[in-house]
Amino acid sequence: MTKPEVVLAPEIEHFYSQVIDENTRLSASADGRLELVRTQEILRRFLPPAPARVLDVGGGTGVHARWLVEDGYKVELIDPVARHVEQAAAICPASQGDARALDAADASYDVVQLLGPLYHLPDPEDRRRTVSEARRVVKPGGLVAAAGINRYASLFEHVSYAHLHTDRLQAAISKILRTAVHDGKGFTLAYFHRAEELADELRAAGLTDVEVFGIEGPAWSLLKAVEQQPGEGPTDDLFASALTAARMAEPYPELLAASSHLLAIGRAAR
Repeated sequence: MTKPEVVLAPEIEHFYSQVIDENTRLSASADGRLELVRTQEILRRFLPPAPARVLDVGGGTGVHARWLVEDGYKVELIDPVARHVEQAAAICPASQGDARALDAADASYDVVQLLGPLYHLPDPEDRRRTVSEARRVVKPGGLVAAAGINRYASLFEHVSYAHLHTDRLQAAISKILRTAVHDGKGFTLAYFHRAEELADELRAAGLTDVEVFGIEGPAWSLLKAVEQQPGEGPTDDLFASALTAARMAEPYPELLAASSHLLAIGRAAR
């Protein structure tokens, strides 16, 4: 069987190959560390016992694969960026692939993670294919976890950089709020979800028991703002308070809009 061709938007290839080091994104900043801690603690509530099989789709350099392997899971990773695959191969079996056409058998994994692909696919048909592929390769009763960038994240982020009041940034962020799409200038091609929209995309693929969590919670941009100012950056107490705020916000769906990233959890029907 011919392996599906990887088709990647040039803006995304350039960003992850030439601009950013994805290997350090979740460790180099306070809000990145908050994202990692919260993603771990949410997923660990739902993951089946190790050594379940996990397919980490769009898993980047293996940041999440690393802790899953350390927890005893059998992880395989695919990513469309060759640079990422080379780095991830030191952690687990890794190969280049496309989330929209997985080179995996039906019902072959206990868990499928989509912790990056959906927010790089502005075309709703591409997102539909991606979630449907995850649903296809996960076992009956298996877990699918899908992340999205929150529709309003850029609004909070650019306040923390103290330049939202400039005409240029107001125009750029207003466009994201209207269209849900970032055109690739300064970041990369990206789609920004509302929580209910992300949940609907999982349900449309046939997943059940769907829940959506705000990963970083309502105080992540405060951490980011403090980090931008002169000095030593956020204290341990401020980080702990932001983490506590994220946990306390979970029962209140109206606070999902304040988080930077969303994490949707669903299960394949048995």
